[in-house]
Amino acid sequence: MKFETIKKVILAAILLPFVFMLIEGVVVIRTSLTQYRNLEKDRQFADVLARGGSIAATEILSEIGATRRYLAHPSSRNAIDMQRSRATLDNERRAFYASLPSRDVFDEGLVDELSALGLAYSRIVAARSAVDQGRYAGGDPGAIYWYAALKQLAVVDALSPLINDPVLLEKSNQLMGIMLTYYGERLITGIGTRYLDRGPSARFPVELLVQGKVMIGEGMDHMVFHSAAPIVRDIVGYLGRSSQVKANAITDAILAGSRPTRAIRDVWATAQNERMSFLQQKMIEAARDIHDTGENFSTRSHLHLTRILALCAGLLILATLVMVLAARGLRLIDRLTQDREALVAELRNAAQTDLLTGLYNRRGFEVAASALLTQAEHGSRWISVVLFDLDHFKKINDVNGHDAGDAVLRHVAGIARQNFRSFDLLVRHGGEEFLALLPDSMPADAAIVAERVRLAIEMAEIPLPSGDLLKVTASFGCAGRANDGASRSFEDLVKRADLALYAAKASGRNCVVSGPVVPAPPQEERRKTASGGGFDSRL
Repeated sequence: MKFETIKKVILAAILLPFVFMLIEGVVVIRTSLTQYRNLEKDRQFADVLARGGSIAATEILSEIGATRRYLAHPSSRNAIDMQRSRATLDNERRAFYASLPSRDVFDEGLVDELSALGLAYSRIVAARSAVDQGRYAGGDPGAIYWYAALKQLAVVDALSPLINDPVLLEKSNQLMGIMLTYYGERLITGIGTRYLDRGPSARFPVELLVQGKVMIGEGMDHMVFHSAAPIVRDIVGYLGRSSQVKANAITDAILAGSRPTRAIRDVWATAQNERMSFLQQKMIEAARDIHDTGENFSTRSHLHLTRILALCAGLLILATLVMVLAARGLRLIDRLTQDREALVAELRNAAQTDLLTGLYNRRGFEVAASALLTQAEHGSRWISVVLFDLDHFKKINDVNGHDAGDAVLRHVAGIARQNFRSFDLLVRHGGEEFLALLPDSMPADAAIVAERVRLAIEMAEIPLPSGDLLKVTASFGCAGRANDGASRSFEDLVKRADLALYAAKASGRNCVVSGPVVPAPPQEERRKTASGGGFDSRL
C-alpha cells in the first residue's frame, strides 16, 4: 500500500469515529439537558407539594386548635401558643410561595387556585384581627381556616398534571387522597358532633355531611389506584378494623336521621378522633416522603448537571486529542511495527516458559543453560544439578483435586525461586519434578542450597482453592562435576542426580541425597568428547 494511501486510511480511522462520537455527544447532552430541566421542575414541585401538604396537615390545624383554646380560655399562656402557631403558619406559607416555580410553567387552573388560596389566607389574617379585638366571643372562626385548607388541597391537586416523574405523581395522588379523606372525616365528625349536641329540635345538616362523604370518596378514589403503596395499605388496613367499620355504620345512621344513644355517640366520637389522628399522621408521613423524593431529585439533577459539564469538557478534550492524533498519525506505522516486534518477542518468551509455574520449560531451559555454560567456561570451575520432586503428589491430586495440585505446584515454584540463588536456572522438568542448574557450585554447596529449599517447602502452609491449608514435602537429589569448556554435555550428571533422587525416595522421602563427584576428564578424554557431547535429551 502506498504511503499516501496509508496516511489517508489512518486519518480516516481517527476522524470518522470522532465525528460519530461528536454527534452522539451532542444528542446525549441535549437529552441530559432535558432530563435536568424535568428533574429541576419536579424537584420544585416536590418541595411545593411537601410544604403544601405540611401546611394542610399541621400548621392550619395547629392554629385552629390554638385559637379555639384561646377563645375558650383567654389566658396569657394560650395567647402565647396562639401567636406561636400563627408565626409558624406564616413562615410555612412564605416558604410555600418561595418554593413555587416560575409562573410560566403554570396552567390557567393552577393560577386561579393560587389566587383563591391567597384570598383564603387574607381571610385568615382578618379573622386573627377579629379574634384579637374580641369580636369572636362565643363564636368559632374554624370555617375560615377550613376554607383555606380546602384551597391548599386544591393547589396540591392542580399541581399533579404538571409533574413528569411517575413516582412523584403517584406520591402526589397518595397525599391528595389522604388529605381529602382526612378533611372529609373531620367535616363529618365536626358537623355530626354539633348536630347531636343541639338536641332533637336541631336541623339536620344533610348537605355538609354529604359533602364530607363526597370528599372521603374522592380521597379513596385517589388512593385506590396506588393500593400497592405501603402507606395506602396501612390506611386501608386501619379503616378495615372492626371499630372503624362500626363507626362508619353509626355515621350512616346519623346521616339517615337517627340519633344514637349517649354510649353509642361516645364510641363513635372516640373512633372518629382516633381515625383523624391516624390520617393526620399519614398526611405528615406522605408530605415527608415527598420532601425526601424532592431531595433525591435535587441530587439527581446535580448529577445530571455534572454529567453535562463533563460531557462538554470531554468533547473539548476529545477534539484537542483528535487534532494531536491527526498530526501524529504517520508515526502510528512505526509504533505498530514496534508493537508487532514486541509481541513476537513476548510470544517467543511465552514458548520458553511453563504457564503454570512461570519457570522455564524444557525448551527455554535448554537455551538458557547453553548460554550460561558458554559464558561460564572461563570463570566457573564446577557445575551441579539439583533434581527434586514432591512426595506423594498423586495423592494430593486424588484427594484434593487437580486445582489443588496446580496451586501446590505454583507455590513450590515460588519457594524455589526465593531460596535458590538468583543466577541459578530453574525448570519444571515434568509433572511434579523440578530441576535446577547451579553454576560455580560444588555438590556440597548444591546440597546446602537444596536443604534450604527442602526446609522452606516443609515449613510452608499452602492455601488451596477450597480455603484449606496443605503441607507438603519434597525429595532432592544432587550431583556435580568439574566444569570443562571442551564438553558441555551433562547427561550423565542429570542421570546421577536422578539416581540420588531415587535414593532419597528410598530413604523415606523429604531428604537431600548427594551423588558422587565427577572429576574433570583427562586431556585425551576431552578430545574424544569435544566432538560428540550434547545436551541431555530430557531437557
